[in-house]
Amino acid sequence: MLNISLGTIIWTTVAFLIVLLILKKMAWKPILEGLKKREESIAGALRTAEEAKEEMAALKASNEELLTKARAERDTMLKEAREAKDAIIAEAKSNAKLEGDKMVAQAKETIKMEKVAAMNELKKQVAALSIEVAEKIVKEKLSEDSKQKELVNNLIEEVTLN
Repeated sequence: MLNISLGTIIWTTVAFLIVLLILKKMAWKPILEGLKKREESIAGALRTAEEAKEEMAALKASNEELLTKARAERDTMLKEAREAKDAIIAEAKSNAKLEGDKMVAQAKETIKMEKVAAMNELKKQVAALSIEVAEKIVKEKLSEDSKQKELVNNLIEEVTLN
């Protein structure tokens, strides 16, 4: 049968509370600070993308104005000047669109990479802390010969009972 000892319950509870306090003091603050920094950098990247989008809209509006002026002056210009002007406007518009698309794509890529980096960093920190805690618990549990023998006897009893 399963024997429950009050001493084991108390020491297990104490050990759990100590591990919990250690995690609270040493792990959660750095993790939360790291996440906050990542969140702020992602928010900054989103603001930059929004600003790029607004600049693109302003450039598009500016290009529309230039196009409207070009159409108004078209009647007074010679055919060659009209063709040159249309070529310049078309080039400026395509460059502005390409630059705007490139900036938005870069901002999205940066956001994605920052998110992946934040998740990887969080996983690494949690794994490292888990290993440290497990190592300390195992060292504490198996530090004395009597505890090792007791553990082996308990395991033998469990195996034979099953």
